[in-house]
Amino acid sequence: MKKVKLLSMFLLLLLWSCSNEDNNSEVENGTNPAPNLKSVGKSANDFLSDDKYQSLAVEVFYVGNLQPNAQTLQNLKSFMEARLHKPGGITIAVKQIASPAGTPYTINEVADIESDIRTNYNREDTLSLFILFLDGNFSSDTGTTLTLGAAYRNTSCVLFENSIQALSNSPTEPSRTDLETIVIEHELCHMLGLVDLGSPMQTNHLDSAHGKHCINPDCLMYYQTESNIQNMMNSGMPTLDANCLADLQANGGK
Repeated sequence: MKKVKLLSMFLLLLLWSCSNEDNNSEVENGTNPAPNLKSVGKSANDFLSDDKYQSLAVEVFYVGNLQPNAQTLQNLKSFMEARLHKPGGITIAVKQIASPAGTPYTINEVADIESDIRTNYNREDTLSLFILFLDGNFSSDTGTTLTLGAAYRNTSCVLFENSIQALSNSPTEPSRTDLETIVIEHELCHMLGLVDLGSPMQTNHLDSAHGKHCINPDCLMYYQTESNIQNMMNSGMPTLDANCLADLQANGGK
C-alpha cells in the first residue's frame, strides 16, 4: 500500500504570486486574473464571509475521462454551503479538456495550465474558484508516495485524479467518491486559511513539523504523509475538528 501526501503548495508559488499582486491591477471584472494570483489563504475571509462577495462561482476542469464523480461535487457544494456565507448562492460548472501531456507535473506547469484554460475570475460580488483534475502525477512523487492534491494559489487547487483512482474503489480501499471528497475538501480548507494560513488560530493547533496542518490525527486538516489510505478511512470520513471550525468562524465563516 502506497503512503499518501495531501500536499499544499503555498510556499512554491509565494514569490511568484506576490510579484503578480504588485504588478497588476486589482480591477475585478471577471476577466482580470490578478486578484486570483495571490498566495494560498489570502482570500480566506473572502470565501468565508459575505462582506465583499455574496456568491461563489466554481469552475471544475478535468482531463479526458477523468471526470470527478457527481457525488463528489455535491459533497463539495454541501461542505461549502455549511461553512461559507454566500447568500447569493454557489454554482459549479464542469468542463472537459484534452490532456496537457506534461506528466509528471510541476506546480509551475499546473499554474501554466490554469492560465491557458481558466475563464472565470472575480467579478463584482462573485468570488471565483478554480479546481483542476489532472491526469498523470506530481513531479515529487516517489515509488512509495503519491501526492493527491495541492492548493497553490488563493483560489486555485489541483487534484491528481490518476493517483486518486489508483488508490480507490477496490475491496481494501475507500470509494473513489470518498477519496476525492477528502482531498478536495482538504485543499479547499487551506484556501479558507487553515491552518494559520489566513484564518488566525483561536487556539494553537498547528503541527509545525509538517507545515500548516492540524495536530489532531482525526481532523480533516491532519498531515497524512505517514498514514496509508486505510488508516485515513478507519474512523470514517474525516471532518474538521473544533479548533479548525473555531478558526473559520472567527474569520467570518459559519
